[in-house]
Amino acid sequence: MSRICSICGKKPLSGNNRSHSNRASKRRFGVNIQKIRYRLNGKVKRGYVCTSCLKKVEKIA
Repeated sequence: MSRICSICGKKPLSGNNRSHSNRASKRRFGVNIQKIRYRLNGKVKRGYVCTSCLKKVEKIA
């Protein structure tokens, strides 16, 4: 599963882990993705949504 929000398109970012001696190694900052059913523009969809978009959409149980 690619960790991309189906509403806003938010993707993981990359950065560095920094050790005590300040050496850098690559790392990824993931997106907090939840699988939900939601209603957007009157249509029911199922998809992976980031938690910031979770507040914006109307959720369906």
